[in-house]
Amino acid sequence: MSDVFSAMTVSALGMKAQGTRLRVISENIANSDTYANTPTEDPYRRQIITFKNVMDKETGAQLVRVDSIRPDTKDPFVLKYLPDHPGADAKGYVKAPNVNTLIEMADMREAQRSYEANLGMIEQARGMLMRVVDVLR
Repeated sequence: MSDVFSAMTVSALGMKAQGTRLRVISENIANSDTYANTPTEDPYRRQIITFKNVMDKETGAQLVRVDSIRPDTKDPFVLKYLPDHPGADAKGYVKAPNVNTLIEMADMREAQRSYEANLGMIEQARGMLMRVVDVLR
Protein backbone atom coordinates (compact mmCIF):
# COMPACT_ATOMS: atom_id res chain seq x y z
CA MET A 1 0.00 0.00 0.00
CA SER A 2 2.82 2.37 0.82
CA ASP A 3 4.25 1.89 -2.69
CA VAL A 4 1.01 3.20 -4.18
CA PHE A 5 1.13 6.31 -1.98
CA SER A 6 4.81 6.73 -2.82
CA ALA A 7 3.99 6.57 -6.54
CA MET A 8 1.30 9.21 -6.05
CA THR A 9 3.78 11.44 -4.19
CA VAL A 10 6.40 11.09 -6.93
CA SER A 11 3.82 11.94 -9.60
CA ALA A 12 2.41 14.88 -7.63
CA LEU A 13 5.88 16.37 -7.23
CA GLY A 14 6.50 15.79 -10.95
CA MET A 15 3.31 17.73 -11.71
CA LYS A 16 4.45 20.55 -9.41
CA ALA A 17 7.85 20.73 -11.14
CA GLN A 18 6.25 20.78 -14.61
CA GLY A 19 3.78 23.44 -13.42
CA THR A 20 6.74 25.61 -12.41
CA ARG A 21 8.33 24.91 -15.79
CA LEU A 22 5.13 26.05 -17.54
CA ARG A 23 5.14 29.27 -15.48
CA VAL A 24 8.74 30.03 -16.51
CA ILE A 25 7.94 29.33 -20.17
CA SER A 26 4.88 31.60 -19.93
CA GLU A 27 7.02 34.40 -18.53
CA ASN A 28 9.50 33.95 -21.38
CA ILE A 29 6.77 34.11 -24.03
CA ALA A 30 5.05 37.07 -22.36
CA ASN A 31 8.32 39.02 -22.37
CA SER A 32 9.49 38.01 -25.85
CA ASP A 33 8.75 41.51 -27.20
CA THR A 34 10.11 43.48 -24.24
CA TYR A 35 12.86 45.63 -25.72
CA ALA A 36 15.48 47.68 -23.91
CA ASN A 37 14.31 51.19 -22.99
CA THR A 38 17.70 52.82 -23.52
CA PRO A 39 20.66 51.87 -25.73
CA THR A 40 22.76 50.95 -22.67
CA GLU A 41 20.05 48.85 -21.00
CA ASP A 42 19.56 45.11 -21.51
CA PRO A 43 16.11 43.74 -22.39
CA TYR A 44 14.38 40.80 -20.74
CA ARG A 45 16.64 37.76 -20.58
CA ARG A 46 15.17 34.29 -21.14
CA GLN A 47 14.91 32.18 -17.98
CA ILE A 48 15.96 28.51 -17.85
CA ILE A 49 14.70 26.00 -15.30
CA THR A 50 16.69 22.97 -14.16
CA PHE A 51 15.57 20.02 -12.06
CA LYS A 52 17.31 17.73 -9.60
CA ASN A 53 16.59 14.32 -8.10
CA VAL A 54 16.13 14.14 -4.36
CA MET A 55 16.04 10.90 -2.41
CA ASP A 56 13.12 10.68 0.00
CA LYS A 57 14.69 8.94 3.00
CA GLU A 58 11.33 7.86 4.39
CA THR A 59 10.12 6.00 1.28
CA GLY A 60 13.35 5.51 -0.66
CA ALA A 61 11.76 7.10 -3.72
CA GLN A 62 13.56 9.42 -6.14
CA LEU A 63 11.68 12.73 -6.21
CA VAL A 64 12.03 15.58 -8.69
CA ARG A 65 12.47 19.14 -7.47
CA VAL A 66 13.23 22.46 -9.11
CA ASP A 67 16.98 23.00 -8.79
CA SER A 68 17.22 26.54 -10.15
CA ILE A 69 15.65 29.16 -12.36
CA ARG A 70 18.39 31.25 -13.90
CA PRO A 71 18.91 33.62 -16.82
CA ASP A 72 20.08 32.22 -20.15
CA THR A 73 23.45 33.91 -20.60
CA LYS A 74 24.56 31.59 -23.41
CA ASP A 75 22.27 32.94 -26.13
CA PRO A 76 22.95 36.55 -27.15
CA PHE A 77 20.36 39.28 -27.46
CA VAL A 78 18.87 39.83 -30.90
CA LEU A 79 19.28 43.20 -32.60
CA LYS A 80 16.22 44.59 -34.39
CA TYR A 81 16.16 47.63 -36.60
CA LEU A 82 13.66 50.02 -34.98
CA PRO A 83 15.07 53.55 -35.44
CA ASP A 84 12.05 55.26 -33.79
CA HIS A 85 12.26 53.19 -30.59
CA PRO A 86 13.63 55.03 -27.51
CA GLY A 87 16.07 52.17 -26.90
CA ALA A 88 17.63 52.39 -30.36
CA ASP A 89 21.35 53.03 -30.66
CA ALA A 90 22.92 55.50 -33.11
CA LYS A 91 22.47 53.01 -35.98
CA GLY A 92 18.77 52.42 -35.15
CA TYR A 93 19.13 48.95 -33.60
CA VAL A 94 17.39 47.90 -30.39
CA LYS A 95 18.36 44.96 -28.20
CA ALA A 96 15.55 42.39 -28.17
CA PRO A 97 15.18 39.48 -25.71
CA ASN A 98 16.96 36.21 -26.42
CA VAL A 99 13.60 34.39 -26.42
CA ASN A 100 12.77 32.15 -29.37
CA THR A 101 9.01 31.55 -29.19
CA LEU A 102 9.31 28.41 -31.33
CA ILE A 103 11.65 26.82 -28.76
CA GLU A 104 9.41 27.99 -25.92
CA MET A 105 6.34 26.43 -27.56
CA ALA A 106 8.18 23.12 -28.04
CA ASP A 107 9.28 23.21 -24.38
CA MET A 108 5.70 24.00 -23.36
CA ARG A 109 4.33 20.97 -25.22
CA GLU A 110 6.96 18.74 -23.60
CA ALA A 111 6.10 20.09 -20.14
CA GLN A 112 2.39 19.59 -20.84
CA ARG A 113 2.93 15.97 -21.89
CA SER A 114 5.02 15.27 -18.80
CA TYR A 115 2.37 16.89 -16.61
CA GLU A 116 -0.34 14.75 -18.23
CA ALA A 117 1.76 11.58 -17.81
CA ASN A 118 2.15 12.29 -14.10
CA LEU A 119 -1.58 12.96 -13.82
CA GLY A 120 -2.25 9.63 -15.54
CA MET A 121 -0.04 7.87 -12.98
CA ILE A 122 -2.00 9.44 -10.12
CA GLU A 123 -5.26 8.33 -11.73
CA GLN A 124 -3.90 4.77 -12.10
CA ALA A 125 -2.78 4.67 -8.46
CA ARG A 126 -6.13 6.04 -7.33
CA GLY A 127 -7.91 3.37 -9.35
CA MET A 128 -5.79 0.67 -7.71
CA LEU A 129 -6.64 2.02 -4.26
CA MET A 130 -10.35 2.11 -5.11
CA ARG A 131 -10.23 -1.54 -6.23
CA VAL A 132 -8.56 -2.51 -2.94
CA VAL A 133 -11.31 -0.71 -1.03
CA ASP A 134 -13.93 -2.54 -3.11
CA VAL A 135 -12.33 -5.91 -2.34
CA LEU A 136 -12.23 -5.13 1.39
CA ARG A 137 -15.96 -4.34 1.55
